[in-house]
Parts: sequence; C-alpha cells; structure tokens
Amino acid sequence: MGTERDSRPVNAEIQLPSPRERFYRRERRSVPRARAFAGEALDDWGVDGRRAADVLVCVSELATNALLHGVPPGRGFLLRLLPYEGVLRVEVHDSGDGVPAIPEEAGEAAEGGRGLLLVAALADKWGVGERDPGKVVWCEFAWHAARRPVYSILSD
Repeated sequence: MGTERDSRPVNAEIQLPSPRERFYRRERRSVPRARAFAGEALDDWGVDGRRAADVLVCVSELATNALLHGVPPGRGFLLRLLPYEGVLRVEVHDSGDGVPAIPEEAGEAAEGGRGLLLVAALADKWGVGERDPGKVVWCEFAWHAARRPVYSILSD
C-alpha cells in the first residue's frame, strides 16, 4: 500500500486585485463606456456569470442616474471599482446636489424611476455618501478573490 501525495499548495494567499477607476464626461456614450470598463475589470478579476451581469447592470444604472440627475453641465462622474476581501464595491461620484432615493411608486407606463429599484434588488447593499461637492452613490456585492499559491505570487 503506497502513500498518496496531495499536489495542492499548502500555503495559499489571497491577493486582491488593484482598484480601478475612470472619469467620464457628461455625454450619453459614457454609460456604455463605463459598463465596458467595468466588464474588463470583472473579466480580469475572474468575476463571471450572474454576479458579473448584476454588477454591470448596477454600473449602468448608477452611471445613468449620475448623468441624468447628478452631473452639472461641463462636469463628469467618476466610476470606482473597489475589490475588498469578500466584497466588491462600485462607486459613482458626481458633483450634483440631491440624494437619490427609490421612488415610492414607479408607474407601469413610466419610462424611468426604476434604476435604484434594480440596484436595490441586485446588489447586496447600496447607499449614498457625501462628498464636497456632490455625492457618492455606491453598491456592494459579495465575492471572493481567487486564492493563489504563495510561490506563484512570489515569482510574479
């Protein structure tokens, strides 16, 4: 009877990916550009499937809200993607006034008013923070960075 050897690395360490951010001007094409930027980051980080789709919908909704309600003429918005241990945070910074809120009732015939409802339904948490000037609208998703063997990290 022989001894079997387990070839899996014993010492594995989580190496979180670097945060990503990009500034977008106040123009319609900024929303698909922000979504594509987020999609590239998610691909790089190994986030796929339904979780990636949920993040991309939320990026689109928050970027659209910033353009429609938060970005004054001549300004833009900042998209930040922040990978933390166990949480992926999406932030959209704009310089506009006001605090976004989920409408109490978005009528069936209404063309808008559902963006934050989608964010609230898809994200694990969402909220609004202050900045000067303006605000940060954020949402968070549970996720786990891939574990990499220590020796592969050291050889990078």
